[in-house]
Amino acid sequence: MSLFKARDWWSSSVGQDEEFDQGCLCVANIDNSATGHDKIILGSYMGFLRVYAPNPSNPGEAMNPEEQLVEVHLKDPIIQVEAGKFVSGTENLHLAVLQPRKLSVYTVSGTTGTVDHGNQYQLRLIYEHNLQRTACNMAYGPFGGVKGRDFICIQSMDGMLVFFEQESYAFGRFLPGFLLPGPLCYIARTDTFITVSSSRYVESYKYQTLAVATDADTRQESEHQKLVSGKKLAADWMLSIGEIALDLNVLSNPVAASVFVLGERNFFCIKENGQMCFMKKLEHNPSCFLPYASVCEGTSNSLIGNHNNMLLVYQDVTLQWAAQLPHVPVAIRVANFQDLKGVVVTLSSDGHLQCSYLGTDPSFFQAPKVESREINYDELDAEMKSLHKIIKEASKTQDILPLAEKEDDLTVAIHIAPNMDAISQAVSTEVEGEEVPSITVKVKIKTRLVVQNPKVAVSVQPPLTVTQDLFIIDSMGPGSVSTVTFGVFLKNSYPPAELGGAVAVSYSTPTGIPRVSQCNFSLPLRLVCIPASPLKNANYKVTIDTNKLPVNLLEIFPDFVEAFEEEQVNALGLQLIAGSRITLLASKTSQRYRIQSEAFEDLWLIIQELNTRFEKHFAKQGAKDFRCSFAGPIPLQEYFEKIDRHFELRLNSKKYQDLLSERAVQFRAIQRRLLTRFKDKTPAPLQNLDTLMDGTYRQVIALADAAEENRSALCQEFTRLRSATHLIILLIELWQNLNRDQTVILEATLLPLLQDTPQLGWEESVDAAVTHLLRTCLSKSPKDQALNLTSHLTMPKDTSKLKKHITLLCDRIGKGGRLTLSAEGSAQTPIVMPGGCAPIMEEEITELELRGVFANKRQHSKQVDEVFVMAALEREQQNILNYSTETESF
Repeated sequence: MSLFKARDWWSSSVGQDEEFDQGCLCVANIDNSATGHDKIILGSYMGFLRVYAPNPSNPGEAMNPEEQLVEVHLKDPIIQVEAGKFVSGTENLHLAVLQPRKLSVYTVSGTTGTVDHGNQYQLRLIYEHNLQRTACNMAYGPFGGVKGRDFICIQSMDGMLVFFEQESYAFGRFLPGFLLPGPLCYIARTDTFITVSSSRYVESYKYQTLAVATDADTRQESEHQKLVSGKKLAADWMLSIGEIALDLNVLSNPVAASVFVLGERNFFCIKENGQMCFMKKLEHNPSCFLPYASVCEGTSNSLIGNHNNMLLVYQDVTLQWAAQLPHVPVAIRVANFQDLKGVVVTLSSDGHLQCSYLGTDPSFFQAPKVESREINYDELDAEMKSLHKIIKEASKTQDILPLAEKEDDLTVAIHIAPNMDAISQAVSTEVEGEEVPSITVKVKIKTRLVVQNPKVAVSVQPPLTVTQDLFIIDSMGPGSVSTVTFGVFLKNSYPPAELGGAVAVSYSTPTGIPRVSQCNFSLPLRLVCIPASPLKNANYKVTIDTNKLPVNLLEIFPDFVEAFEEEQVNALGLQLIAGSRITLLASKTSQRYRIQSEAFEDLWLIIQELNTRFEKHFAKQGAKDFRCSFAGPIPLQEYFEKIDRHFELRLNSKKYQDLLSERAVQFRAIQRRLLTRFKDKTPAPLQNLDTLMDGTYRQVIALADAAEENRSALCQEFTRLRSATHLIILLIELWQNLNRDQTVILEATLLPLLQDTPQLGWEESVDAAVTHLLRTCLSKSPKDQALNLTSHLTMPKDTSKLKKHITLLCDRIGKGGRLTLSAEGSAQTPIVMPGGCAPIMEEEITELELRGVFANKRQHSKQVDEVFVMAALEREQQNILNYSTETESF
């Protein structure tokens, strides 16, 4: 806020409910009085034309009715008012009024009154021009260098410049590349017109160039065009300012002329030849401006009003003065009145007209004096102690986020039925053969306060689906309870990657604040799995170790008991409804459990369920040290097969899209050729174009069907890849006994996406995340940490690099690497292997195969110690012996 205010000399509130803009204000000696004092001419969008002659006896007084000379209603909105020599045969000033479809020139004349009646003023129409196009703004001046006369140029909303030589129409020209009209002004010194196009270029056009260009009115008249020769209209110069121009003005002197442009954020000064003189960045959004001559040679002054009610005075780019205005100005002019010269006239959009000067009387606010009172030091000491206590308690809290309220406005509770539905709710399912079961989920919503327009949204991951995913509930009062019920079932013919979902309740508080409450739920395994007889052999096998005595599988899976014989307690068969059969085997002599299946990714749901049920079983027995483990090796080769299959489908999708684009272009080209043949007045043979179009159409349909089929297969394969990734993460967690924080980092690294998109796929996302871990918390040297990742992720050519990085990630985790996001993890010390061997550098690793604990088959003998090779071979032999012994025990 400015220290000084603009001193009010005269002000008035013009009209009621009227609107004004920058072209609605003009200051001139419009009545051509001998005194030469200026008058204020106002035109409003409501069609009122007013003329004022301010002459207050004391500064700041209310307007005297005699100071309003003229008030006329012209019906149509007034866009712009200007004063100039618009009538032939005289050099007196006349008033030009621009309306959307009319240009009118008036004369304002005064008659001296007698006795007490005062002076009388009249507004008389001299001539008018009806416009064929809607006008936007106008500029005037001695076009072509005429003496003692002013011509008028009107810019229409469609980009046409219409020229009037006083009472007669001259010509019209269309601006090239026009889109939206911009401000317009005329430089008399160079006889040029300046405007700012919608492409944010300041453009200059010579009057002579406009005069000899193609006539805009005769573009459609071919016969007249043969008689008239014109040149193509081109700009004399162009300058990009990079923003939309609010206003445009010209300041001329005998030496040169300068063009001033007011942008949305900057203020520009441009020489008459198109060179930038200076540019000033404004701190606040400007609303209007007015450049004027400076007393210092080589400089210029400018008045700039902004939306902070400020009037700023600049000398070139230096702020010289700032004053506070009572309104936001939309137009500024400088006028000379009877008692004061250089008065600043400002107009607001709602009609507040003010004449002010820049005084130096500061307006200070003085606070009123308060009554003195005696100070009670005992009360102050008690208050200080209580405040210190509050500050001390608050400083103990280290939480950045505020603590949640003890009781929420709305609580969501989810109850899942213990048994499958007697009558399945599954509809439109793609699973064939087996009857698809469903389960009922009940959501109970309880409110503590008034809740408006609650909506319940349910989401599950495909291939699971729900019978209804959106519920709209009426507004609920305090303490009310509402319940919604829906069913969940398997829709597509492949197993899911997660048996979970989420319920989100969105609502509004009585004050209109939107809130969301969310609750997650887990579905039982029985929804996607049924009992089956166990199989002896399978292609994929995983062995889980525990630190507790073997448990009867019937106790762990009581809901799958019906299909077993009572004496078969160490084998359990489970059949995924849309997948393969999984067999669980419990060792008779050790604390091991084998899970085997014909599909690698199908092992995930069963192993996760087994691990969860083990934890619950031993927790009921009071065992706090229960732990599952995995001895290895990590089945990366099987995992890489899923990655290759998913990547192959992505490549096919891209090929289909490219082929479809080519056939679509070909189809449109054939259509254009046929359309041209059909429109031709002279019949011509089609030359088998119809046959070619029919064949192309069939190809487009076939490619579209193939692309849709590939998209469905890609969605299915991505779910299988997620299942396989979940399994790898779980096995690494059990293998290295990772804590919860490290597991979360690993999940975020290998499962960054819920679904593939054409712009970002799983392979490039995981590769970037794994590379980041290898160069930060799992790096072995500062050289690795210095490497930077690219910020642009693109689809790779193949998966070899990704598989190498995942293998290297598992290798470094297996050698003691710690997953962390803190800075301490980046400064990890090199890991020393048993036997005093140095760690393998990333440059030395060309291909790692997980045999045993990742023994490298292609190590260079000169760079690896013999002790490390012997130790690796011994560990591999020991693993083979353990595996054979374990097989015999099963």
